[in-house]
Amino acid sequence: MFNNIYKDKKVLVTGHTGFKGTWITTWLLKLGANVVGVSKDIPTTPSMFEELKLESKIKHYVEDIRDLSKMIEVISKEKPEFFFHLAAQPIVSTSYSDPIETISSNVMGTANILEALKTSNHKCTAIIITSDKAYDNVEQVWGYKEDDKMGGKDIYSGSKGAAELIIKSYYHSFFKHIESNIKLAIGRAGNVIGGGDWAKDRIVVDCMEAWSEKRSVEIRSPQATRPWQHVLEPLSGYLNLGEELYKKDSLSGEAFNFGPRAEQNHTVKQLLKDLSNYWHFKNVDDAFNVTDNIPFHEAGLLKLNCDKALFFMKWQANLEYKDTIKFTSEWYYDFYKTDKNILDKTLEQISEYENMAKDKELNWTE
Repeated sequence: MFNNIYKDKKVLVTGHTGFKGTWITTWLLKLGANVVGVSKDIPTTPSMFEELKLESKIKHYVEDIRDLSKMIEVISKEKPEFFFHLAAQPIVSTSYSDPIETISSNVMGTANILEALKTSNHKCTAIIITSDKAYDNVEQVWGYKEDDKMGGKDIYSGSKGAAELIIKSYYHSFFKHIESNIKLAIGRAGNVIGGGDWAKDRIVVDCMEAWSEKRSVEIRSPQATRPWQHVLEPLSGYLNLGEELYKKDSLSGEAFNFGPRAEQNHTVKQLLKDLSNYWHFKNVDDAFNVTDNIPFHEAGLLKLNCDKALFFMKWQANLEYKDTIKFTSEWYYDFYKTDKNILDKTLEQISEYENMAKDKELNWTE
C-alpha cells in the first residue's frame, strides 16, 4: 500500500484523538509507521481513540496547537518525516456559540503549525487538511474546483477559508524557496461518516446513539443533500497525496479535493432510511422523525470536483454508497450490540477497504 512509503517512517498527526485522526493513526500503524500524535484533549465521550487504546501504541503529546512555543518545541524535537495536520475546531454549531474558539483554533492554530515547520526546517512532507467548507458556497450544482473562491457566510466556513489564505501565504513566503526543506500540500474533503464518530450535532452520531437505545431520532433538514463518503475515502486521498508529494516536488503548494462518487449525493432522509436497515427496525418510520427547528444556517448543497486528484495522482473514490452505509452501520452495531473487539473491527474494515481498492486496481494500492 502506498508503495510502503510510510513503513518505518516517523509520522506526526495533529488532532490524532479525533474521529479522522484516530482512523488515520490506526491506518498508519497498520502501514508500519511510527506515529507521533499531538492533540489538546480527548474530544468526545465515548472516544474511538480510547476505545482502540491507541495511546499505548504511539507517542502521545497533550498540547494545544494554539501554543506556538509548544508546537515549535514538539516539531523541532520530533522532526517527523511526514506530517498530517488535522487538529481543528470541527463543529459548525460551536462556531456560532464560540466564534473566537473556532477562529483561534482553525486560523491561528494552522499558522502556528506552519511557523513551527518553518522554524524546524527539517526535511518533511506536510499535508494540511482544511475542509470543503473553505469554499464560498453559492450552492452551485456542479462541484467546486481547487481554484474556486474561498470564504463563506458563517464563522466555520470563514475560519477554513482564512486558514487557506494563511497556508497559501506561508507557502509563497517561506516554503517555495529553495532553502526550505518543507514540502506542503492541502487536502480538502467534507461530510465524512463512519464508525467511531461521537462529535455533537452530527446526524449519523445522533442516530447511532438513539438506535442503540431503541429510540427514534429527530432530524432537522431531511431534504438537505450531501455527498456522503466514508472516512477512509479522504484518508486514502491524504495518504496518497503524502506519497506523491514525497516523490514529486512539483506538487508542493497545491491543493486537492477528495470526495465520493457522484451517485453518492443523497438526502439526509434517504441516508437514515438506509442506515436503519442494519438496526432491524420493523418499520423505518420508527427510526426518526422530522423537526423544522434549525438554529443556524446550513447550506443545502455542497460537493467537490475531484478531477485534479484523478489527473495528478490517479486517485478516485473506492466505495459505492451501499458500502459506505454497510461500513458505518456495522461498526456502530458491533460496538453497541456485540462483543466484537472494536480495534479488530476497525482493522478489518481498513483491510476490506484496501482489498476492494486492489480489486479495482486503484493506483495507491501498489
